[in-house]
Amino acid sequence: MSIARLFLFPFAFFAATAASAQSLAPRSGWEVHTSSKPYVQLIANLKSAVKAEGLVVVTQAGPTKAAANRGIVIPGNRVIGVFNNDYAVKILETSTAAMIEAPIRFYVTEESDGGATLSYKTPSHVFAPYMEEGGPVLSDLASTLDASFAAIAEAAVR
Repeated sequence: MSIARLFLFPFAFFAATAASAQSLAPRSGWEVHTSSKPYVQLIANLKSAVKAEGLVVVTQAGPTKAAANRGIVIPGNRVIGVFNNDYAVKILETSTAAMIEAPIRFYVTEESDGGATLSYKTPSHVFAPYMEEGGPVLSDLASTLDASFAAIAEAAVR
């Protein structure tokens, strides 16, 4: 092995075992809420706010623990799917295809300053491709969900 390879090996190893993420920036159809709350606290607050708004946490997924099991350290990162059966039934009445989007997801990311960010695509944005099929009823449901998601986000970061 060359001296150059021996010298570069530790740096390559570190790069493979430690990863960082960029902060999320606002983008079309998204809401992005920064918070000084720690990542774990923001997740707990989000779950409480979801329940208070009459919705249910349906799914949760994130690479943080699995990466740690592989020796890779990444910032906290969790996707939390939220919905309820009442909305599911009503949306199915307007567009079977639209249900591929349920549950609608919140995204919690840990920031390097110790805070966390809560992001989500607005339900109106998520359901936009199905509006022609779903009509005004789907549009009204999406608007109602927009208001619920905004209330959840506000309560979670407060």
